[in-house]
Amino acid sequence: MLRIEVLMFGFFLKFACGNVNVDIVLSCSLVEEGAGMAAMGSGAFKRTPATLILRDVSVPPDDSLETFTPFMPPSVPDPDAILVEAKVSSPEIPGAEVLLHADCNQQEVLCELSQYTPKGAQQSSDSAYLMVSLDVEGVDFCTMIILQTVKTEDIGLVQTNLGLPLSQSGMLLTEVIFLVFAPIKAVMAPLRSDVLLNCGFKQQDEPFAPEVSVEWRLQHRGKGHRVLEMKTRLDDAEGSAVGEGRAGASVNAARVVAEGDASVTLSRLKVRDDGTYICTVSVGPFHAQQIVQLHVVQPPGLSLSEEKLIHKDKSPQILSCHSTKYFPLDVQMEWTFLSPSDSEPTVFPDQGSLSSHRQHGDGTYSVSSHLTVPPSLPPGTKITCTASHPALESPMSVSLLLETPRQDSYWWVFGFLIITALFFHQVMK
Repeated sequence: MLRIEVLMFGFFLKFACGNVNVDIVLSCSLVEEGAGMAAMGSGAFKRTPATLILRDVSVPPDDSLETFTPFMPPSVPDPDAILVEAKVSSPEIPGAEVLLHADCNQQEVLCELSQYTPKGAQQSSDSAYLMVSLDVEGVDFCTMIILQTVKTEDIGLVQTNLGLPLSQSGMLLTEVIFLVFAPIKAVMAPLRSDVLLNCGFKQQDEPFAPEVSVEWRLQHRGKGHRVLEMKTRLDDAEGSAVGEGRAGASVNAARVVAEGDASVTLSRLKVRDDGTYICTVSVGPFHAQQIVQLHVVQPPGLSLSEEKLIHKDKSPQILSCHSTKYFPLDVQMEWTFLSPSDSEPTVFPDQGSLSSHRQHGDGTYSVSSHLTVPPSLPPGTKITCTASHPALESPMSVSLLLETPRQDSYWWVFGFLIITALFFHQVMK
């Protein structure tokens, strides 16, 4: 489980615009390509324990902050230890307050560090870069951060894994310069509706470049294709260029420039829009991305093959339940009965047979369940078909009553035959 600490040095606690600036310490992993002959070409990765200290994180005031213990760097610097200090004052990390209590709430936090090379970076550059991926299980917090090293006095202490100079306390000093975040990691939307997939970015006050690029791609069943690509100047949203791969996809260029809002709107959702969306934002030599899951859903229609069913003493009858035009595929159907003498329904021991799934032109599915109604069920029994599906907040059902045969119908038929016979007898006389 991830270890999380909040540093609070008494009066050194800072307040800004009603928020509190705190330091959050995260247990992470440095992810590197695997070493050795066995790892070559295998895609294996090496993970080394690391600690990330986020300095000056702006969070809402919270009385429980006083219970956290301060992080103290080791008294003797260790070049083998990976201690990364990142200043977060500008830009801020949206929603970072969820990191404060994730451990207490038993929410696992994925924190991964890796070395990052900006596009076109020179080997002789004075700065080095790290990429940080943060994801909190069970809550809508996911962000990818780019850190830039801060120049420090050269004391001859170098971090073993990264080969970067350390401070006197053995810390690798960095600052947050760019990040891309997803406020909502998964979205469920009805078929044929419009949906907004959220993605945002933040950078330092001084832009790296005059232009920003936003790209959305859809990954579905092993295949990927472009949904939308947009390029716009940070000082002129009117001059944006948009390449649309999916009809009805749009990004608001003005919001990209003013608010760092790279969210995409998809209109008239289809089944093929279901899948994993990748939002990539590029500013100058830096780029980062986030993943948003879109679940397109359509609840089933439910109906019975008969409006009423007459009880028969000796012969079983077939009753069908049709679940129609739903998506995704996973629908569950169940038959129950409630006899006049019972207070709770009973599940049929034999649930009958299920037809094969039928797919329609719009990508939705239909299926039928066929129940053999045993003659042992008494008249007045209520038979119910229930369907469960991800698009339904609660299961839906349809029912009918097993009706008693109308005894007077036999006498009516018998009487009709007698009258008919008498009529013909009189005619033939």
